[in-house]
Amino acid sequence: MKKKYSRRDFLKTGALASSAVLVGGTSLTESASAESMISDKASGALDITIAGYQLDHIRPLADGRVHVEGCDTTFKPGKIGDLNTHVFSGPQKLEVTEIGLSPFMLAYANQGFRDYSLIPVFPLRLFRHKSVFVNADNGIKRPEDLKGRRVGTPGYSSTSLTWVRGFMQHEYGIMPEDIEWVVSAADSSAKDAGKVSEQESLLPKGITVSVGPEGKDESDMLIDGDVDALFHAAEPKAFTAGHPKIKRLFPDSRATERDYYTRTGIFPIMHAVAMRNDVIEAHPWLPEAVFEAYSQAKQIHYETMRMQWIYGTLPWFGQEFEETRTLMGENFWPYGIDANRKTLDALFQYSYEQGLARKRLTVEELFHPSSLQFTEVS
Repeated sequence: MKKKYSRRDFLKTGALASSAVLVGGTSLTESASAESMISDKASGALDITIAGYQLDHIRPLADGRVHVEGCDTTFKPGKIGDLNTHVFSGPQKLEVTEIGLSPFMLAYANQGFRDYSLIPVFPLRLFRHKSVFVNADNGIKRPEDLKGRRVGTPGYSSTSLTWVRGFMQHEYGIMPEDIEWVVSAADSSAKDAGKVSEQESLLPKGITVSVGPEGKDESDMLIDGDVDALFHAAEPKAFTAGHPKIKRLFPDSRATERDYYTRTGIFPIMHAVAMRNDVIEAHPWLPEAVFEAYSQAKQIHYETMRMQWIYGTLPWFGQEFEETRTLMGENFWPYGIDANRKTLDALFQYSYEQGLARKRLTVEELFHPSSLQFTEVS
């Protein structure tokens, strides 16, 4: 029988009762700094550290409004590149951590990594049509125009780039070998994302690739004409600064992405949550408790979003929230395997097709067996 978690279960934990009054979607007691570790101590419990970004739907867990049952929890803010490196080649002190999905896949498939397992919690997911940028002077108006062009990227085998190449191949017929790839010598997003990990720098056979000019990041290369286009998880600094030459390939990326979801049912996953296997072996109840805590935190955020139309600063936030729920359902950011198997299988397929993972991975390999049955009830 599948284990289900409902908002009623959440209310029983008393977590809502212990949370502060929300004004404009922000807790009056929410004072956690992104630079500090936030501790939630309960006597006699298991000490664990959870690391990751303090994203809106994670924040109730990070600031202590939500507790991991049976645990004294410390939340440690971290950048994804640094967290990847910590898990795959670092001290591995973190019991629970946000992790890049593609780096985890490649460490498992190619390097025999078995120290951590995933649980089906997905802190970050993004549609990636918005992540394709072009130099407007180069005449690239549609995806097919990318054939034979030079495309820059700071990390070839990152999760976001695997998704972009996947939909380029399956939606528009653009194969990775149709493009000349240029890996930038610097990454303008490193301040927010951390240094690109080893698993994000894999270059498969069969592609044409070179390294960009010394001292230039991916944004510089696009402005200076060293590349014709850019695939990047973050908006290049030239785009955010309003440089007239730098445009998105898909001008109305929102409409393109909504159409993609309507046709495919895929909501791309970027990050998952990983747990140390030795800790799980010693405390078999922990994956369930962690899953439930993340679910509870997300439910608090959903409730906050329902009030944003009154207290928020974006004039049409309420309409956007309603349209998203109409298209994607009430629980539009789902956890659990069943709700995400199609999306996960698509990424596994893309990674194998692109020569990144040496085998076609499965959910059952990457996710801890006890977590395969976890699901949510709204």
